Amino acid sequence: MYKIKTLNNISQDGLSLLGGNYRITEEDPNPDAILLRSYKMHDMELPESVKIIGRAGAGVNNIPIEEYASKGVIVVNTPGANANAVKELVVLGLLLSSRKVVQGINWAKSAKDDPEVAKLIEKEKSKFAGQELTGKKLGVIGLGAIGVLVSNAGLALGMEVYGYDPFVSVESAWGLSCDVKRALSLDEIMTDCDYISLHVPLIDQTKNLVNSDRLKMAKPGLRILNFARGALVSNKDIKDALDSGKVACYVTDFPDQELLNMDGVIGIPHLGASTAESEENCARMAVHEIKEFLENGNIVNSVNYPDCYMGVSNTQARIGITHKNIPNMVGQITGVLAKDNINIGDMLNKSKGDFAYTLIDVDSHISDDLTNMISDIDGVLKVRVIKNN
Repeated sequence: MYKIKTLNNISQDGLSLLGGNYRITEEDPNPDAILLRSYKMHDMELPESVKIIGRAGAGVNNIPIEEYASKGVIVVNTPGANANAVKELVVLGLLLSSRKVVQGINWAKSAKDDPEVAKLIEKEKSKFAGQELTGKKLGVIGLGAIGVLVSNAGLALGMEVYGYDPFVSVESAWGLSCDVKRALSLDEIMTDCDYISLHVPLIDQTKNLVNSDRLKMAKPGLRILNFARGALVSNKDIKDALDSGKVACYVTDFPDQELLNMDGVIGIPHLGASTAESEENCARMAVHEIKEFLENGNIVNSVNYPDCYMGVSNTQARIGITHKNIPNMVGQITGVLAKDNINIGDMLNKSKGDFAYTLIDVDSHISDDLTNMISDIDGVLKVRVIKNN
């Protein structure tokens, strides 16, 4: 029986998919897998028993993924599971940034005790005039699962949509409307668009992606929406742009004290994926990924190891090996098997950065001694016999 430790409340709709061969626990010191949402694992002592960590969500800033990779522990996330929820909030952000609805509501509530409030509203409503979305240019930076949905939604709203993503996947391209125009650079997006929506991960190359140099290129009155990660936009530079009028509104799902004290900022308290449907989708997807790895050795949507899929084994045994991505690893592993006259029925080896994964189907029983011999190879991190008839 596999033991799954949960670090946050996980949707029961997802947990119910585990079945009778799994036990869910919050206290077991030696789980096979960990399932979490936003729990910060950086200061957590990881049990040696853990083989895979499932993040029910897309962001993995709360998980030390490189450290875990060096221990041979797979970390997976759930890209696209919350895409519709985020897309809907982006559409709301487009409207809020355009129509001064938040400002108008706040003003109306402040006048609630005036007996002539109805007349006052008619007199003052012109202060909250905005603009329509139809015919405006929307630039979408990052065309993953969310960016594709946002682009298509922009078209449905009558906007002219430009997408920028030099690494767009085939899957994303299939989902993107042919009416979305391709932007060849970030500068083109910044120069031409009336609205910009960010949908890229936060890595060293994207930190402060929106900065003073890029904002200088923008049209006056630009509206920026950030439902990806807060640090994609420089606080200092967005303040200067708001003060000068270069940016008319900044809508962010990641407000901090500095941003909440700026005029022109609409701070939403990280609600992008906060729907019951999104939580269920993320939990179901994370559970599926954990089961696929524990039961079949397949890696799906890993952030620190390569995806690796060989279906369900129809041989006597399957071995999964996490190891460093260095020369002659596969040769050494297969050499150990050959010395014991083990025939390889199928094998897959893939690498990602400094780490790699090898999945091997064999036609013989794998002994503990043989498993230990593979474990003793310099550079091997974890060895697991998934199936051993």
